[in-house]
Amino acid sequence: MWKYKDFFSSTVGLEKLTLGEGYTPLIKSKWIGPSLGLENLYFKLETVNPTGSYKDRFASLALANIRRRKGKICLATSSGNTGAALAAYAAALGIPCKVAIVDGAPYGKLRQMQIYGADLFMVKDFGIDGQVTSDTFDTLSKIAVENATEIQVSAYEYSALGMEGVETISFEISEDLPSVKHVFAPAGGGGLTLAIAKGFEKWKDKHPNVISPKVHCVQPTGNNTIAGNLRNGILEAQSIEKSTTKISGLQVANVIDGHQTIAACRLSGGTGFLVDDASVYRYQRLLATKEGIYTEPAGAVALTALTEALDHQTILKKDPTIVIITGSGFKDNESSDQMVSGLSIKKITDLTTLASYFN
Repeated sequence: MWKYKDFFSSTVGLEKLTLGEGYTPLIKSKWIGPSLGLENLYFKLETVNPTGSYKDRFASLALANIRRRKGKICLATSSGNTGAALAAYAAALGIPCKVAIVDGAPYGKLRQMQIYGADLFMVKDFGIDGQVTSDTFDTLSKIAVENATEIQVSAYEYSALGMEGVETISFEISEDLPSVKHVFAPAGGGGLTLAIAKGFEKWKDKHPNVISPKVHCVQPTGNNTIAGNLRNGILEAQSIEKSTTKISGLQVANVIDGHQTIAACRLSGGTGFLVDDASVYRYQRLLATKEGIYTEPAGAVALTALTEALDHQTILKKDPTIVIITGSGFKDNESSDQMVSGLSIKKITDLTTLASYFN
């Protein structure tokens, strides 16, 4: 990731802090793409980052900035992946990490944060109720000021420099597949989608002859703050009273980066898609059983929009298209349990019986 440091807005005094993030593979679909009639569908596997998600790109740059500012603490909010990434990089830096957790965050993600040494505080209804979420951010911002630090949230509104690390996804795509026409990204608060759109614009600024892809924003129907308005030509995102989706990581009732995300996607020629939770879980399972890619549910959200995109001719079957697979399935125990519900392990008492199953 740090090979792109010349793209970062602020590098004076910024020392490289890395655990090996970035350089993630771009894998051509072997089954899902052909089954949809898509000739050139690719998956950008952010699952292989050090803590298992694209948030490592954010944490690498965010913690490097804390070190530059001689910060003594990493104060953050998270539904899981951000907290895990920040906890790991804070551990590498040798400073404590304290995280206010979204209510109902998956157990596997909480354990991962604790393994890296983070202190966790789960706030009732945080990330679900719009008012509680807003009040929590206000409180944490005051705590950050009192501790001469900044609240670390994977959003431009709170940590713009850290989010520039996420933009490197677009730089890698631009080098690996210059012909890409469409990129689909999942959104909660919009930061990832915005980072990808910004990344392609920055790449184009330095490579004027490049044709940037259209960036499409995909959200669960139970958290429609950005995608619906983008699709309907509305200029701004809207907060909702309560997020009802069960897709961890995308339960963001507030606008956060939503306004900018709409503008950036529209500038790229992209649009918005809404998908239901049941379809997301179905594609999560297909990714595992047909492509060998084990992702958390949020990582299957963008893929779920492809059928509708084809039906509306937003994309053509020959178009090189990339779906961002955001994080590892090993982070979400509940969805893992759901995926294997009803399956059993055959217990064998003798080798003759074992052999019969293979004949």
